[in-house]
Amino acid sequence: MTTKTRKCPICGNPRSEEHTPFCSKGCRDRDLLKWLDDGYALPGQPADPDLPELSQSHIFPQDD
Repeated sequence: MTTKTRKCPICGNPRSEEHTPFCSKGCRDRDLLKWLDDGYALPGQPADPDLPELSQSHIFPQDD
C-alpha cells in the first residue's frame, strides 16, 4: 500500500501542517490574492447587468 502525499495546489510541493492546504505562507497569500483579483470564477451564465447591485445597506440595514 502506498501513501499518497498531498500537494500544495499552488506549487505542487508537499503540504505543511501549519499552512494546510498550502506548503507555505507565500503560497497561501498567492491564493488569497488570486481570489481578491477575481482570478477564480464559477462556470455559468454571466450576471444580468440590468439587475441592481447589492449595497451594504441591503445587507446591513441602518436603523434611523
